[in-house]
Amino acid sequence: MQVGFLDDSSTLYGNPDITFPIFQKLRTQVLRVDLYWGGAKYAVAKRRPTDAKDPDDPAYDWSLYDRTVNYAAQYGIKLLFTVWATPRWANGGKAYRYAPKNFNDLRNFAYAAAQRYSGTWIAADGRPLPAVRLWTAWNEPNQPFQLSPQYRKVRGKYVMQSAIDYAKICTAIYNGVHATLLKGEKVGCGVTAPQGNDNPAGKRPVPTPISFMRAVKKAGLKKFDAWAHNPYATSPRDTPSTKPHSRGAVTLGNLDVLTKELRKLWGRKRLWLTEYGYQTNPPDKTFGVSYSKQALYLKQAFAIARKNPTVDMMLWFQLKDEPVLAGWQSGVMTTRGKKKPAYTTFARLPH
Repeated sequence: MQVGFLDDSSTLYGNPDITFPIFQKLRTQVLRVDLYWGGAKYAVAKRRPTDAKDPDDPAYDWSLYDRTVNYAAQYGIKLLFTVWATPRWANGGKAYRYAPKNFNDLRNFAYAAAQRYSGTWIAADGRPLPAVRLWTAWNEPNQPFQLSPQYRKVRGKYVMQSAIDYAKICTAIYNGVHATLLKGEKVGCGVTAPQGNDNPAGKRPVPTPISFMRAVKKAGLKKFDAWAHNPYATSPRDTPSTKPHSRGAVTLGNLDVLTKELRKLWGRKRLWLTEYGYQTNPPDKTFGVSYSKQALYLKQAFAIARKNPTVDMMLWFQLKDEPVLAGWQSGVMTTRGKKKPAYTTFARLPH
């Protein structure tokens, strides 16, 4: 099992000369980074390209990601790109969380991205860009702030629209990446959030991970290389082995529920645990655990994942605490760079 981090803030927006040596000292094997198609100032495609399959189309700006790819290769770290966020020009002027109107636009972008990071594409400086072989489609599509709408009414009955859209999203990204005909690429689908309520009429309707999986299967998702899931504990009072208190939740404590359903729906597929962590107090007095508990839970969590023969990777969120308290404080380092005990624990994990 490979271990690593999910981290945008330090990787994309920070100083790579500082960040990547830290990742190397932590013996990071995989680094997950969002590859924004649209929806942010770091989007690759802020306007519609003339030839969407051409990585050198003038509408594309890959500079931030080229830098990340080069640094990762220099330090011997594999990148996992998460393709997500729809440009406004692709979904009728809506927010990034709405699916594209034409899924061929997404397929063509995934193809262009996979071509650029195939290991053979020549950059402007005359050197080939390093290869990226790991990809995921979107993030937590069973959450309304990541993919909307979650439900809609059809003839008086609720339909899980997010699953219908996501089946097309993942198929588009899978087909786009694999259309390069290169060897070794793997595309993970799902990337599901651990909790939900399965209440389409509620104030915040969120499908549970298993319900979402079943609906995605029914909607026609057939091909992917791995199913990805973010198995966070449902409460800071829970250890990694605690079974969830929330009905329908899938955490590390009941991961067997997900692996059984995965095999039932799609056969012997691999599982990627693409996001996990515990926030600390200080600074988060509401959701944080002590520094020592964070280190202990980190060690326990990776041990649980390692014992599961289906799991190929597990990623910790994140390297450093976010500077705003309303953000996430699950880093193995503080905002100012002080090492928490979890830092040493992570560095000593079996690889």
